[in-house]
Amino acid sequence: MSRPSNIPLNMLYGTAWKKERTASLVTQALQAGFHAIDTAAQPKHYQEHLVGNGVRSFLSISHLTRRDLYLQTKFTSIDGQLPDNLPYDPSTSITEQVKASVTSSLHNLRHSKRPEESYIDCLVLHSPLPTLSETMEAWDAMSSFVPTKVHSLGISNTSLPILQHIWTNSAVKPKVVQNRFYAATGWDVALREFCTETGIQYQSFWTLTGNPRLLNIPVIQSTAQEAGVSKEAVLYSLVQGLGITPINGTTSHIESDVAEMSKLEHWKTVDHNAKTWEQCMEVLRSMLT
Repeated sequence: MSRPSNIPLNMLYGTAWKKERTASLVTQALQAGFHAIDTAAQPKHYQEHLVGNGVRSFLSISHLTRRDLYLQTKFTSIDGQLPDNLPYDPSTSITEQVKASVTSSLHNLRHSKRPEESYIDCLVLHSPLPTLSETMEAWDAMSSFVPTKVHSLGISNTSLPILQHIWTNSAVKPKVVQNRFYAATGWDVALREFCTETGIQYQSFWTLTGNPRLLNIPVIQSTAQEAGVSKEAVLYSLVQGLGITPINGTTSHIESDVAEMSKLEHWKTVDHNAKTWEQCMEVLRSMLT
């Protein structure tokens, strides 16, 4: 993924449905150790301008700079927007909608008083449009911002055929796929294989809420108890072991989630624990095939 090599991108903080708490939660997440933030130019579910406020607040008190962070936002088509609150004129072309949306996002996520310095690490197409031609029009418009104001592109809520079409027919290849990770899609096994083959980063949402059965696997519960962490932390870490970057949208366990993930990483380095962990990985792999 296009980012400075010093940014540990193994989990993103998700900002959907945070409403007026968005800024404070983003600052809290960054202070706790998150370095990557996911948002969208979709006022229906995200407050992108408050994400920017939270980022600027953090940078004002931190030794870190904007280059130490990864900010990812989305272009959301008309179907995903409220008719009376959207970041572009819905009567204009898809190309113009994308340009207006990205311009708004660059302003919302600015990190300094100099607007020309603003950039987005990854711009994600929130979902495919009704037709492939419309989807490609949006993708081409997004591509026009790469590599200066936008460093990379991605797509969310996609099927494998649509992803393959974009990959084959675009000059700017997708670097990110962000999808629901749950049984109804077969945990995207074939799509994730394509991502691995092409170097696309697969990001998961609904990682916990969509997988209550996985959380209750006996070996996950016993490993959580042995490591002294929650079963949610164990599942997150197992998913990371599959090469997946989960999106964590917690509002009440920000610090503890980061601390537990760190504790679990240390626990796994002990020899006999490493064997236990590999057994957990094998159980998870067997359930996802």
